[in-house]
Amino acid sequence: MRMKNFVTIRGARRSPKWGEEMAEFDDRLNAGWWALRIGLGVGPIITGIDKYFNKLTDWGMYLSPIVSRIMSVSATTFMRGVGVVEIIAGLIVLSRWTKLGSYMVMVWLISIAVNLLTTGMFYDLAMRDVEIAVGAFALSQLSASREQRTTARQGA
Repeated sequence: MRMKNFVTIRGARRSPKWGEEMAEFDDRLNAGWWALRIGLGVGPIITGIDKYFNKLTDWGMYLSPIVSRIMSVSATTFMRGVGVVEIIAGLIVLSRWTKLGSYMVMVWLISIAVNLLTTGMFYDLAMRDVEIAVGAFALSQLSASREQRTTARQGA
């Protein structure tokens, strides 16, 4: 049985070191890719839809006073616009453009974190959003690797 993603050096098998490339894409990474894809696709869709119903929370309370002063619309109207963006980003993650959608979700989450930081509270939620943004970045990288592998297989 051949062990994937291990490097043989002087007869010993070991995991690749930091910065070393894997010879092949490990199929076990598919489970992580699917988990991230579903979570980062469905989550924004659900929260985007909830911007119209406020069942999960009162979304307007998370809007920074700075943003409220700049915007010429009510917090409710602004959050409904936010909901549309979230729904679109989630759908793109679930489409064939997962890599692009995951970058969109990453930037969106960082924007939300900045907004939360400027409220003067919700630092815990800002940190959570940054961590989820890291997951979105991981999804983009896994998607790029999958795309490269698919292209290589089609060319062979």
